[in-house]
Amino acid sequence: MNREVMKCMGTKRIPVDRLSSLLQTFTLKHAAKALPDLLETADLENATNKQFLLSVLETEVIGRNERRRKRNYSAAHFPPNIKPLEEFNPEELESGISQAQVDKLKELSWLRNGGNIVLAGPPGLGKTMVATGIGLHAINSGYTVCFEKMVNLVKILDNAETERTAGFRLKNIKKAQLIIIDEIGYTPISRSQANRFFTFVSDTYETSSIIFTTNKEIIDWAEMMGDPVLTTALLDRILHHANCYSFRGESYRLKHPDLFSYS
Repeated sequence: MNREVMKCMGTKRIPVDRLSSLLQTFTLKHAAKALPDLLETADLENATNKQFLLSVLETEVIGRNERRRKRNYSAAHFPPNIKPLEEFNPEELESGISQAQVDKLKELSWLRNGGNIVLAGPPGLGKTMVATGIGLHAINSGYTVCFEKMVNLVKILDNAETERTAGFRLKNIKKAQLIIIDEIGYTPISRSQANRFFTFVSDTYETSSIIFTTNKEIIDWAEMMGDPVLTTALLDRILHHANCYSFRGESYRLKHPDLFSYS
């Protein structure tokens, strides 16, 4: 061990600048920034060397996790002002999803197992709120997430091979552990767009989990896609490992306009 450090340890005089520099050298930037506070706490608590080392490493891990969480949140492209899942009250719906089911979804076992979720029902019942709430919870749990409205995803798929920005976005979407596709069925799509959407779902099949929100019941997707055979193959992939919820009730949006300021 360096004699200077040994001497300082013996006299309890800690070379703060030197320690900070060494932490920076090993890219422990979060620990280096917090070093004065860590040393003060260790002194007040009469911490052992092992306890102090543990606090340094834990501080670095917490800092890195928070930085990763912020980066993943930015990359998700959520709509503004999304709300945590805790602010959604499923008891106000006539049917569709219960609090127990929401709590089960928050456990994310379906995500770890590569499952999908389909949230169907008329507009204004909170499908997007539930989807983004789950997405936010997944990010806070360490997962990568990408959100796109169906109309935007179709444009990305249309232009991915000719526009660099669209191609880059599509690549990031496919790499996400959880993909949220919002508002399927709100706008019609052509046969060629349906084919590209099928290819997209096939490419992410069992490599990413997908949450679909739609105002169309599953039985109506063939009309939306314009090809019954294609739709059957698409639904086979989506529903293979899927939890489906059909929302019913009065408009959640009208009862809680403050929760839907992003729409």
